Amino acid sequence: MTLPKALCTDETGATGIEYGLIISLIAMALVGAFQELRAEVFAMYGHIEEQYAAAQD
Repeated sequence: MTLPKALCTDETGATGIEYGLIISLIAMALVGAFQELRAEVFAMYGHIEEQYAAAQD
């Protein structure tokens, strides 16, 4: 078998690459979710801070 044909038919490592792609997609989804969660948490703590400041007055 010639080298170019051998390289085209060789599937070793394909599973590892597929798992890597899946993990990268999951990581991107988590980053997006955490950014949205971050905004909500900051808004919640901002509201708590306002309520605390109003209670001290």
